Amino acid sequence: MTDNFIKALENNDLNEMRQVPKSDLHNHSARGGNIKYIEDWINKSIPRPTSKFKNLHDMQQWNNQNINPIFRGTLGYEKRIEAAFVQAKNDGVRVLNMSISSDVIFYYGYRVENLINLLKRIHHNFAPNVIFIPEIGFKTVTPIDIMSELLEVFLAQKYFKSIDIYGNEFSVTTFKKIFRKAKEKGLILKAHVGEFGNAELVREAVEELELNQVQHGIAAANSKSVMKWLSDNKIQLNICPTSNVLLSRVENYKVHPIRKLYDYGVKVTINTDDMLIFNQSVSKEFLNLYNAGVLILQN
Repeated sequence: MTDNFIKALENNDLNEMRQVPKSDLHNHSARGGNIKYIEDWINKSIPRPTSKFKNLHDMQQWNNQNINPIFRGTLGYEKRIEAAFVQAKNDGVRVLNMSISSDVIFYYGYRVENLINLLKRIHHNFAPNVIFIPEIGFKTVTPIDIMSELLEVFLAQKYFKSIDIYGNEFSVTTFKKIFRKAKEKGLILKAHVGEFGNAELVREAVEELELNQVQHGIAAANSKSVMKWLSDNKIQLNICPTSNVLLSRVENYKVHPIRKLYDYGVKVTINTDDMLIFNQSVSKEFLNLYNAGVLILQN
């Protein structure tokens, strides 16, 4: 830990924490942006959740009622992307691994090169010093044949560096064909698993899809053998504490399993997930965990 990082935590200094270089490796671009940037654009406040969500479906309904109506068409999507880069720059994020949903190429006449040009332009204009790792995001509801065709189109551009799949985590292992193809092209392999499922599902997904990283994966903390296996195989968990709390997966920050995972040797990172919903930057997440006694400072 750097002296500046320790000082920022001890003083609960959010501004100082923002100066500390950090990463955000679990950012859903269309939901991962700076709220103030969007509020300034629409000239009104964006609603905030007033209580925990019962489950993912509950959150999706809230998002459909309160967030999605703000954004219409190509302009709305591009403002979301701008907001994501603004958020990274403002929070001192030096490495941004951001998931771009494969279905957004609809906005660009199914021409991936047009989408890539947009991403390059916004990256250059809003956060040129941020190391950007573009990611192809797939939904589990997408038929595998269509997913395979889309992957070929995305891979042909040689721009995207990682792949993620999200939705029904109990079905992710059925997409081995997709992940084999992505692995052949050298992409970082990631999947949402262990957020709602159990520890063994985390291990199964990593083995079947040959994952390098897991999005969430907190259920692994319920199994010593799975934690040891993840540690031995150097599998990284990209964890989003506030998302876990507000989606009722964890009661509060004090009992969040990230510390337990870390103590068992599992590599963990702290990330944002959906900023437009949860409104907790990476810097805030560090402070949340520190104030809850989960982070212990060591010089």
